[in-house]
Amino acid sequence: MPSTRELLGPENAARVAQLARWGKGEVAEIAFSPDGRLLAVASSIGVYLYAAADLREVRFLPTDAPVWSVAFSPDGRLLASGSLDKTIRLWDAASGALLRTLEGHTWSVNSVAFSPDGRALASGSDDDTIRLWDAASGALLRTLKGHTGSVKSVAFSPDGQTLASASRDNTIRLWDAASGALLRTLEGHTYDVLSVAFSPDGQRLASGAEDSTIRLWDVASGALLRTLSGHAGIVFSVAFSPDSRLLASASWDGTVRLWDTKSVKMLRMVKGHASSLNIVAFSPDSRLLASASWDGTVRLWDTKSVKMLRMVEGHASNLNSVAFSPDSRLLASGSADGAIRLRDTKSGNVLRTLSGHTYWVRSVAFSPDGRLLASGSFDRTIRLWDITSGKLLRTLTGHSNSISSVSFSPDSRLLASTEYLSNAVWLWDATSGRILRKLQGPTTKKDGLYSAAFSSDGRLLASASSDSTIHLWDITSRKLLRTLEGHKIWVVSVAFSPDGRLLASGSVDKTIRLWDAASGKPLGTLEGHTEWVESVAFSPDGRLLASGSRDGTIRLWDAASRKLLGTLEGHTGWVESVAFSPDGQTLASASSDGTIRLWGVR
Repeated sequence: MPSTRELLGPENAARVAQLARWGKGEVAEIAFSPDGRLLAVASSIGVYLYAAADLREVRFLPTDAPVWSVAFSPDGRLLASGSLDKTIRLWDAASGALLRTLEGHTWSVNSVAFSPDGRALASGSDDDTIRLWDAASGALLRTLKGHTGSVKSVAFSPDGQTLASASRDNTIRLWDAASGALLRTLEGHTYDVLSVAFSPDGQRLASGAEDSTIRLWDVASGALLRTLSGHAGIVFSVAFSPDSRLLASASWDGTVRLWDTKSVKMLRMVKGHASSLNIVAFSPDSRLLASASWDGTVRLWDTKSVKMLRMVEGHASNLNSVAFSPDSRLLASGSADGAIRLRDTKSGNVLRTLSGHTYWVRSVAFSPDGRLLASGSFDRTIRLWDITSGKLLRTLTGHSNSISSVSFSPDSRLLASTEYLSNAVWLWDATSGRILRKLQGPTTKKDGLYSAAFSSDGRLLASASSDSTIHLWDITSRKLLRTLEGHKIWVVSVAFSPDGRLLASGSVDKTIRLWDAASGKPLGTLEGHTEWVESVAFSPDGRLLASGSRDGTIRLWDAASRKLLGTLEGHTGWVESVAFSPDGQTLASASSDGTIRLWGVR
């Protein structure tokens, strides 16, 4: 990260720009080039091309929206990518140049596939349709309609005559690739079908679904040949090896299973990823199997020994929270893979990965004295970590629902936690981990707290509720002082100004509201975001207010005048968390696109 000397403030907010991007985005799909030399990775921020031999990054093709699918043309010259922005992009695989953008789908493009002769390109979309395009000109050839749910996967038969599509309507459809006529509908899966693949001889079709099964079908008759069971979760991806010997399946249960295509028995289970897997692909020579997971890694395996050969890291899944250490030297992040990562703020290097949570880490917070890090997770636990050693000190249990936030009192003695389905704030002794008190808010039909924050003097605590209110508590007496009303729907984030005079709240109603912390009087409403406001934070001097939203932007506001000073763009997903560094020079943002971005004045 380039060093910055200017403190962030209203006078330079217009010059705030991105200083660094950490993370390569979440992986959606992987594909080998026909010669086996390249591995394309579709991520939430673009397409990465890696050398298959050593997983060295060859090229990055940035996009403005998450990429869900990638496919090489049979001659290896073109690379197609399907994206959340409803488009398909055609790239020159050698140079990385964008050749053309295909438009026509009315919703996200989930899957792309070239015909074996390379002349046609098929795309499946959340608009329930499949579209066939001329790969050379980009012209739309025809639109195939019939599915009543999102089309998640498309595949051509080896002879190019048949196109298969898998849908969230629980069916697979087989189409005549030349005419677009529907040949047959394959029914049997009990939940969404997410992946389809033809066997190399074109006689069988494999499908993977949310019902945790793989099914094998006879292409000619449409008959169900076999149902393969064993996975303990959703089957996201299936792939036949080019030599026809193996069928691979990747699942939510964190495993890849390899099946013998003749006996249709499982040969072995591939373990190693620390989270669920979403995609598998074989190399053209069948010697390598590539897999990608929510643990942020892409791995290459030897298909004979099933040993991991190589791995590339950095493709983290949804990032939910960021927090700076009191000395601004460390940045902690919590993500959907259940890990907390500590980074050096100057280099961006991951210094330590804290593992132990079994589900999403929703919130992280440093103690003001810099000794502890707290993490709250969807696994219903809070963990306290020693910052110096990275050791887990204790696990706090008792919550019966997913934890939405953790925050320390200014003196580091108390830890507050909230959960989604209760209006109680839990107060813990940060040293012993003992529960001290539950601050029970008014019980409503919309119980749930999203966030809690202490005032700078530690006397007040604010909690953001799903009943559209903010509760203000007196920490000494443990009594509810007042309830602030004004938001139209859930309040998801709260933050006090450093001097304790102002309270900011962000809501699903797309607004930020400012309140007088002493009286509870509303001071103003900040409008501009087009989606939920997920996070709000004041700069250390209290002059700036930052807000992060599901619209993918961060907005900077003058806290005194309440005027919008600037909008920071770059994330391709929801902005889940924003935090100012204690030195006032940097703003960090964490996003569902799997990246952390640092902002400041260059």
